[in-house]
Amino acid sequence: MEQFSGINFAKNELADLQTPCYVVNETQLERNLQLLKYVQEKAECKILLAFKGFAMWSLAPLVRKYLPGTSASSVSEAKLGHEMYGGELHVYAPAFSDKDMEEHVKLANHIVFNSPGQFKRFKPLLTAYPNIQTAIRVNPEHSETDTPIYDPSGKYSRLGTTLKNLLNHIDDIDGITGLHFHNLCELNADALERTLAVVVEKFGFLFKRLSWINFGGGHHITRSDYDLERLIRIIKAFKSKHKLEVYLEPGEAIALNTGVLVSTVEDVIYNETNIAILDTSATAHMPDVLEMPYRPYVLNAEEAHIKEHTYRLGGVTCLAGDVIGDYSFDRPLTLGDRLIFGDMAHYTMVKNNTFNGVRLPSIYIYNEETEKCRAVKHFSYEDYKNRLS
Repeated sequence: MEQFSGINFAKNELADLQTPCYVVNETQLERNLQLLKYVQEKAECKILLAFKGFAMWSLAPLVRKYLPGTSASSVSEAKLGHEMYGGELHVYAPAFSDKDMEEHVKLANHIVFNSPGQFKRFKPLLTAYPNIQTAIRVNPEHSETDTPIYDPSGKYSRLGTTLKNLLNHIDDIDGITGLHFHNLCELNADALERTLAVVVEKFGFLFKRLSWINFGGGHHITRSDYDLERLIRIIKAFKSKHKLEVYLEPGEAIALNTGVLVSTVEDVIYNETNIAILDTSATAHMPDVLEMPYRPYVLNAEEAHIKEHTYRLGGVTCLAGDVIGDYSFDRPLTLGDRLIFGDMAHYTMVKNNTFNGVRLPSIYIYNEETEKCRAVKHFSYEDYKNRLS
């Protein structure tokens, strides 16, 4: 299955991995990047790497070959983009502090403000940096996702400026050169088409004063059933009519189906059902399992009770709800068994944590041509200690 990234784990190779660990297939990542390059060339647009989804900077040289820049939402992400990736650097945050903005103006090419008030606040500082392109993020008040936590256009959203608020402060945005919107999550091109129609209807009156627009993220471009040609037609038609440079900044699509999380069974217990305790954790190592929520694929496993032996897979932390899900297997699980969770490159390394002092997963890079893994990073007590005081 594509969720397991084309990684061929021979027994001896699997045994050598220090678990828990993420394994990212650089060959599959390059295939994703090649697809994004195709879209850029055909649609004459630019696609940025959004660090919020994937920030594995050891693969920056590969990303730089295909993408013109990065998108950051903090000073740390901006510094990572500047130091490791180069190219264009776009910055957005729901609010900037004075201290953060003093850093961003030294690094960024494009800065997107969440409100007219934020732009007005920092406009005097920006006059000293005339090469920085500025934009306002707008809220089209048009929802496409069914998951409230990932819906920037939901009721009472703090992300982006509504048309009403923009009109009430229209004089405060004099000088902006761009517009940004984002309301998608793991969606196809039809969702963008509907959203873009709303954006044009509500905010099109601004286009004549602008030179660029950012369609945000949530475009599942590298998914096997994504309608690439429709996306290209949408972008080309927009550019033809409105003469604006178009950016997209998908987070998940960059690393979709490029990595896995490998774990080890450390104990098997019984409490009205079989429970396997792993050396990994949903809450610490794959938080979207609880936050999204969703049920990750496990290699050679099925839904509960499909195969002969069913287990609840539990994490190693003390959180009662640190449960990954119920899965069935052909044979009983035993101590030392390795379990492989699919599609674990994006929104894992960037969101994981050291709750309970649990060690962060090691990071490996896999190459399909050699069928070998090389270690990139092992974490230690010092990594935990240095986050505290």
